Amino acid sequence: MTAIDPSGAQPVLVRAGEAEILGDPPNTMKLLADATTTGGLVSAIRSKIGKGVDGPPPHYHHDAAEIFYVIDGGLHVLTGDRIVTIAAGDFLLVPPRTPHAFSTPAHTGVDMLIVKPGAERFDYFRLGDRVRRGQAKPQEILASQDLYDNHFHDSPIWRRFLDGTGEDRLLALPPNDGTSRNG
Repeated sequence: MTAIDPSGAQPVLVRAGEAEILGDPPNTMKLLADATTTGGLVSAIRSKIGKGVDGPPPHYHHDAAEIFYVIDGGLHVLTGDRIVTIAAGDFLLVPPRTPHAFSTPAHTGVDMLIVKPGAERFDYFRLGDRVRRGQAKPQEILASQDLYDNHFHDSPIWRRFLDGTGEDRLLALPPNDGTSRNG
């Protein structure tokens, strides 16, 4: 693992209209800052995903945590051996080596910020976008697991959840205002 040395880091400002956008509405990813532009400190993206959409399959990262902050909407997230539902204002930290995946509930999409300390991610997201557009093969993503520290992992819990047979495994994080959030 490479040590992060913030001593040479400079402030980074990315204006809203300057960020590269991948995908097509309602499923877009705005590439805000990557390790190359932040002196190795962080990678940050803003992702908007429509209702009832599955995100990436279960995977883990050896070296970096992944942070999710929900701006609007909601998200079901596999975190190791359980599934949580997060909503607007919620923060979730997934530690390194923890299998995770996510999907949006049928009734809402999500607008979220995803941050990974010390990670280079933009080329991985660009590759995924090329696969989506038919300009690259899915095998290229599998072949790049070590390069991008994105290792796929089978999760029977996640498969059951997506099949609708694992609803009893759904653990919703309690909202701050005391109301229930399921779905």
